Amino acid sequence: MAIEKSIFGSLADGTEIEKFILSNSNNFSVEIIAYGGIIVAVNMPDKKGVVKNVCLGFDDLQSYLDGHPFFGCIVGRFANRIGGGSFKIDGVEYQLAKNENGINHLHGGEKGFDKKIWAVEPFESEDVCGVSLKYVSEDGEEGYPGEMEVTVVYSLNEENELSINYKAETDAATPINLTNHGYWNFAGAGSGTVHNHLLKVNGDRYLAVDDKLIPTGAILKVSGTPFDFRKAKSIGQDIDAVGGYDVAFIVNEQEDEELVWAAQVQDPGSGRGMKVLTTKPAVQLYTGIHLDGIKGAGGHMFNKYDGLCLETEFFPDAVNKPKFPSAILQPGEIYHHITVHQLFVE
Repeated sequence: MAIEKSIFGSLADGTEIEKFILSNSNNFSVEIIAYGGIIVAVNMPDKKGVVKNVCLGFDDLQSYLDGHPFFGCIVGRFANRIGGGSFKIDGVEYQLAKNENGINHLHGGEKGFDKKIWAVEPFESEDVCGVSLKYVSEDGEEGYPGEMEVTVVYSLNEENELSINYKAETDAATPINLTNHGYWNFAGAGSGTVHNHLLKVNGDRYLAVDDKLIPTGAILKVSGTPFDFRKAKSIGQDIDAVGGYDVAFIVNEQEDEELVWAAQVQDPGSGRGMKVLTTKPAVQLYTGIHLDGIKGAGGHMFNKYDGLCLETEFFPDAVNKPKFPSAILQPGEIYHHITVHQLFVE
C-alpha cells in the first residue's frame, strides 16, 4: 500500500488544493482531492492488465471550480432532492435554496459539501491506506439548522475494496444524507455509453416520483417494469422506455449483515466491475441523463449515458415523508454509515 501527495491546483486566493493517490499492489489506485472530497480517478486493470480510469472527472482544478454535474464528490448536507426546498422540524419551517430549476433543493444547495475545502489526513498500514476528511458545517449554512461536524474516510485495501465511512454529529436537529456521486464507466471514462454494462440491483421495490422527480410516497414493485434489475441485464435494454434512469431502489434487507449488497455492475468487454455494499436503505441509479458534451480528463468528451451513478443514501425528500425512514440527526446521536465498492476483474 502507498500514498502519494501532490498539489492539484490553487484557488484564486492562492489556497493550494492537495491531491492524494491511494495505491495497492494489484495496480489499483484512487485519486482524491481536498476540494469537495472529490474522487478524480479510479484506475484499475482489465482482464488483459490494461489500466484505465473508470470514473468521470477532470485533469485540472479549474474545471471543477467552473462547475460540473457533481463528478465524484461528497454530497451533503442532503443528497438528492428536497421537494420545494423546504421542511419542518418541531414545527419550525426551514427554507433552503431551490437550486434545481428554481423548484427543488438538490444535493445540499448552492454551495454544498461538494464545493468545500476539507481538512485531509492520510493514513497507511501494511494492508490498507486512505485519507480522513473533516469539515465543520456552521449553523445556518445553506439554510440548514445546527452546527455539524463531518468526517468522511476513504480507504483502499489489498482486496481492491474502496470503502467510504461517513460520520457526523450535530448540536441541533437537522437533515443529513451523505453520499458520493461518482460516475462510473468500467470500459474507461470517455469510452462511450454504459448501455452494454450489466447491472444487477438488490431491490424488489422502487420509489414512485412525480414529474419533478420528488417521491409521491408510493412504493412500487419492480416486477414487470423497466426498473427490474433483480437479474443482471444490460443498462441499455430498457433505457429508452424510461428516457434514462434516475430512480431510487429500496435495498432488500439481509439478516445478520450490517453491510448489505445493493448493486453490482460490470462491463463485459473489459471484465472490470464493481459490487456495492452499504448500510444505507436505498441506492439511486442515475445514468448521466444530463451529460452533454463535457470535456473531461484526457480530453475525452462526456455525453448522455456515458457514466452511471449508484448513490447509496436515505430516501429522497425523506424530511417531508413521515412514513420514510427518518433522515433527521438529533443532538447526542452519531450519523454513521459505510459504503464499500468491491472492485473486480473477471
